[in-house]
Amino acid sequence: MTDRTIRNLAHLRRSASTARVLNLLKIGIEHSHESDWAERPIFRTPALNRALIIKHRLRRDELDCFYLRRQVATKVVIPLDPSDLKSGGRYVFVGQRDFERVMREAFGISPGHPDMQTLALLDRLPSLDPFLLREQLKRGGLDPATCYFSISDADRERMASFVEEQIRPLVTLSLGRDLEAVGSTRRLADKIMSNRPADHMEALRRTLRLELEEYEEGVFCWKGFLYYKWVLTSLGVEAVAVADAVQTVRPIGKVDRDARIWMDRSRALLRDRIIETCNEAQLTLSVYDVAFAGLTGEQRPGAFRDFLLDSPRLFSKLGDQLGAIQHIVSFWRYRFSPGASGVGVEELIDIFMDFEAGLAAHRGGVVAPRWAA
Repeated sequence: MTDRTIRNLAHLRRSASTARVLNLLKIGIEHSHESDWAERPIFRTPALNRALIIKHRLRRDELDCFYLRRQVATKVVIPLDPSDLKSGGRYVFVGQRDFERVMREAFGISPGHPDMQTLALLDRLPSLDPFLLREQLKRGGLDPATCYFSISDADRERMASFVEEQIRPLVTLSLGRDLEAVGSTRRLADKIMSNRPADHMEALRRTLRLELEEYEEGVFCWKGFLYYKWVLTSLGVEAVAVADAVQTVRPIGKVDRDARIWMDRSRALLRDRIIETCNEAQLTLSVYDVAFAGLTGEQRPGAFRDFLLDSPRLFSKLGDQLGAIQHIVSFWRYRFSPGASGVGVEELIDIFMDFEAGLAAHRGGVVAPRWAA
């Protein structure tokens, strides 16, 4: 690791988990005294359960680490000294060449170990957003302690209410408009948000003529679309606020002419790309809206069937788009919160470059990232 990488890795020591980072080290420090943390860990291997799990944009020299081409990988970082991240850490990419050998030598776990299955579940997610992480693990038969997921009861209830309203047309199509008498909207919402969709919604699967595996995968992605749609209702406002703040933030210390020119260019570029990425996410969500309207408004189940079949690809695309925005908003909230220390010129340039890299990644752009990941 370079000095810059180590310094930025140290920032993760203080920050919480985000859509891009699952900070198991910080969670362990804050909750290791709780029995629930010890009895229901995400990973059974102690070193893994205090690691930093990062959705990492691969650099050009890292592409050959994999058999198949990919842009984003799941990176597991094990700190050399958990109390001082400036000392750096060792890392491995999930699914890299010789992954099983590396895990056996580093952690003593075999390909069939439960932790390998957990890593595979995380690797299949487009982001480490707490809600999607929790649902994916439950889908894989895991139920870690709630301290691993920063989802409040109030947020869960708001999400359930949002899903209720979103699927109301489907209930209306099935049962008519007398919804409150039968309570069907909440029951169907609960079924969609459950982790055994095929057990509860067999009639819909038959209507859509989908195989069980296709249907389960599609409903999981449908759930993800509903969640991301809910997220975007508030994230869009925060993203615009950050885009505006980027224009006015000033570093402490002297700024030379070259740095000022670069930052002025980056400010304009970042604002445009933040807004553009939000708009692109909205367009991706509109694919679902059109398909759902085809099912409920036009009684064309084929449109929704096609959406569910294509939903894994669309879900991954949407996760890339919103994951980049979520990372920017959450990191900005953390680093520029009231009372936070001032940001120097070099650090602000690093932050801008990291944001540019994340926003360029889903567009296929090639910008060398300079952040911890």
